[in-house]
Amino acid sequence: MTFRLYAPWVHSLKEKRMIVNSLVAKLQNRFHVSVSEIDEQDTHRIVVIGVAAIVPYHGLADSVMNEISQFMENNTEAEILEETREIR
Repeated sequence: MTFRLYAPWVHSLKEKRMIVNSLVAKLQNRFHVSVSEIDEQDTHRIVVIGVAAIVPYHGLADSVMNEISQFMENNTEAEILEETREIR
């Protein structure tokens, strides 16, 4: 999964890094997935986070992605501009 977020109140890369680190830690602890900021590292108001997991079947992948999506909506003040899902 990929999330593109917009955080208009962020005024520096240091502020952005605090938000990203917090969100990454929460996602990793709750869902046991790999999470990282994957793009726009030099833009302080745009956050792009990638989430990856290995699951045994597609139904579980859909369920986990739905839970992560809901978590993102409920646990960040940033506006979700785009959410991309991919199953391989």
